Formats: sequence, structure tokens, C-alpha cells
Amino acid sequence: MDLVTPGVGLIFWTVLIFLLLLILLRKFAWKPILKAVKNREDHIEKAITAAETARNEVSVLYTQNEAILVEAKQEREKLLKETREIKDKIITEAKEKAAEEHHKIVSSGKESIQNEVAAAETHLKNVVAKLSIEIAEKLLKAELSDKSKQEKLVGDLLKDIKLN
Repeated sequence: MDLVTPGVGLIFWTVLIFLLLLILLRKFAWKPILKAVKNREDHIEKAITAAETARNEVSVLYTQNEAILVEAKQEREKLLKETREIKDKIITEAKEKAAEEHHKIVSSGKESIQNEVAAAETHLKNVVAKLSIEIAEKLLKAELSDKSKQEKLVGDLLKDIKLN
């Protein structure tokens, strides 16, 4: 059993070396290690704060972006509506103008036709009157070649005038 149980001297020197090692570590290594751990902790804390700030900024930017998108959609719809209204107005005005122009053309055509008809009637009356005069003239020349026929015609005309 001697082999399994340590000696008192070994325990003493082990404890003494361990305590010296602890004192040396505390004096020279412990403060820089704790300082490095504290710096690392502070750095992680700042990174977490920066990440939360960035996340909040991204959230605000996302909200603003959504608002801008909604506004842009509304503006687009407004412009499309105005464009449709302008298109309908232009089409309506064009139809009205075409109807007016059609009415003017038809009226002008009717008036032109009426003028042509009136001119043709006047011309026809003139031709008929001229022909009637020529025929009457020829008849009168033939009938009034004799003096007794002339006197009879004048007498008949006088009788007709008195009766009326």
C-alpha cells in the first residue's frame, strides 16, 4: 500500500508549489487575463448594441420603404386614372367634332343640292317659257296673218277682259 498512498513530503512540496504557482499567476497572469476577458465582454456588449441599433434602423427603413411603395402605388393609380380620363375626354371631343363636321358636311351637301335643284328648276322654267313664247309667236304669226283673224282675236280678248 505504500505505493498507493503519497508521502507527506510529496504532499507538502506539491501544495507549496501549487500555492507559489497561484501567487505568481495572480500577480502576473490573472489581471491581464481578467482584463482581456473584460475587454472581450465589453466588445461583445458593444457589438450586440450595434446589432440592435442596426436592426431598429433596418426596421425603420423597411417601414419607410413600405410607406414609399404604398405612396408610389397610389401615385401610379392616380396617374393612370388621370390618363384614362384624358383619353376618354379626347375620344369624346373627337367624336363630337366628327359629328359636328359630319353635320356640317351633310348640311352643306343638302344646301348645295337644294341650290342645284333651284337652279335647275329656274333654268327649266326659263327654257319652257322661251319655248312657250317661241311656240306662241309661231302660232300667232300663223293665225294672225289674216286681218279678219286679228280682229276676231282682239275682240275675244276684250270680251275675256271685261268678264273677269
